[in-house]
Amino acid sequence: MAGFKTLDDIGTVMGKRVLVRVDLNVPMADGKVTDATRIERIAPTIEELSKKGAKVILLAHFGRPKEGPAPELSLEPIAKATAEVLGRPVSFAADCIGEKAAAAVGAMKDGEVLLLENTRFYKAEEKNDPDFTRKLAANGDLYVNDAFSAAHRAHASTEGLAHILPAFAGRSMEAELDALEKGLGDPVKPVIAIVGGAKVSTKIDLLMNLVKKVDALVIGGGMANTFMAARGTNIGKSLAEHDLAQTAKQIMIEAAEAGCALILPSDGVIAREFKAGAANETVPVNAVPADAMILDVGPQTVDTITQWIDRAATLVWNGPLGAFEIEPFDRATVTAARHAAERTKAGKLVSVAGGGDTVAALNHAGVADDFTYVSTAGGAFLEWMEGKPLPGVDVLKA
Repeated sequence: MAGFKTLDDIGTVMGKRVLVRVDLNVPMADGKVTDATRIERIAPTIEELSKKGAKVILLAHFGRPKEGPAPELSLEPIAKATAEVLGRPVSFAADCIGEKAAAAVGAMKDGEVLLLENTRFYKAEEKNDPDFTRKLAANGDLYVNDAFSAAHRAHASTEGLAHILPAFAGRSMEAELDALEKGLGDPVKPVIAIVGGAKVSTKIDLLMNLVKKVDALVIGGGMANTFMAARGTNIGKSLAEHDLAQTAKQIMIEAAEAGCALILPSDGVIAREFKAGAANETVPVNAVPADAMILDVGPQTVDTITQWIDRAATLVWNGPLGAFEIEPFDRATVTAARHAAERTKAGKLVSVAGGGDTVAALNHAGVADDFTYVSTAGGAFLEWMEGKPLPGVDVLKA
């Protein structure tokens, strides 16, 4: 991978202590992991290092501890879940620095895997405190970052360690960076972006960056309502941020100046109440009754979107087109997602998607595995799309 040191550059690891920053911030219920996707993503890096005889020492955070150690935010239960995914024992140390960590690391044999306690039990982690970073580094000979999802944070375990130990990108990080390069860094054109979700306010930087980089930008979800209202369209009781009308107008102006086609809904699925199976109808967006709200884009708009997908060589997707969690307002998202998946499987489209709601929507459509790459990174994926520097990535550059 150009520009970054990966496991291919790490050399011999036999007998070496390798600190591997991973993302184990997984959903839990009743003390058990309910979705092991993030653990599955890091398994290839752990297995590769272990098979080569490294002592694999995992660093991770979990939740947002406010005042030091919190038993409910311990990583100990996640060590068990990680062992299940790996099919091998994963030992656990009740601290990430100090005597407990040092003793656990010192007892390791080549090829074994150890998970240290939540790094955020120390406030110094998020402050990227040099002394705390040195204490973390004391247990390692090499550093591997396999947590792209935390790469937008300049914390001790995500950025600081790379200044002390030889640093490399793990396989999950490598795959993410490769996918992002294909998505927006150096994509095959034409490029189309689909951006949905509820609010423009959370994605202003994203939209401003995309209009300069893509050939067409589809705006869906509640965000589209803000743009339509800014153009003077009566959208009834639809969710919108009317105070951002000027921002929406500026984005439309910048899109026009950049030669980016801005695609807004031409029709919408409306209802008087927001609930599953609510009575609904499809109307042109300029004919929304005053007592109704738009909850999905309509079939005419979906046809326009699929036509743009057919023209595109690269698709970047963040956010659903409608209220996909509730039927029948999932139709547009499902139809467009399945169309993109078919194009991808046919080898005609590079499709990169990310963001919490996006992953859920693609899973709902049954096509998450058919996209070229689906990022589980959340905030880091969004900041990358916004064109912002990612400290945990930049520090790995060769």
